[in-house]
Amino acid sequence: MTPLASITTPRLHLRAAEPPMASAVADFYRRNREAHARWSPPMPEGMFSVDGQAARLADSATAADAGAAISWWLFAPDAPAIALGQIHFSQITRRAFCNAMLGYAIDAAHEGRGLMREALAAALADAFGPRVQLHRVQANARPENTRSLALLTRLGFEREGLAREYLFIDGAWRDHVMTALRSPQWPADRAPPA
Repeated sequence: MTPLASITTPRLHLRAAEPPMASAVADFYRRNREAHARWSPPMPEGMFSVDGQAARLADSATAADAGAAISWWLFAPDAPAIALGQIHFSQITRRAFCNAMLGYAIDAAHEGRGLMREALAAALADAFGPRVQLHRVQANARPENTRSLALLTRLGFEREGLAREYLFIDGAWRDHVMTALRSPQWPADRAPPA
């Protein structure tokens, strides 16, 4: 997979994870600590520090170089030092699966503006395009997270089931709705890349 440093949409720059953005990313997690606690697993204190994020972003860059993950951070063109959100394709698997798990989060102050939909559409186009060549992307969300589930539906994700007690979030093991999106350019009889 050829590295890609950025993707530009009408209102955003999606930038590949790298250690120099550690301050902006740590600030994103600090600003959204309470707002995201209901939807995310407990985070270690290192998530909120610049040093912790520098190490985490270095790991993300290494995983991207190995083709195992892709992490994008969202920035507005007029505020390039403020992270507005993130998109992460993890567990990228090749051969007969050609699949990844999708995670994402938007700054609570920017919810409801369509920014995540815009960013996800661009990131998914790359994931299904000739650079990444995924056949399928999975995304899971808590049943109570109606905004996230509505976003996935608008993007074309289909519900595939319910994962009982899937993740420990907000003090308990929580169920998640399992969804997936298949590449629109990939016919059923097309073999995976060699």
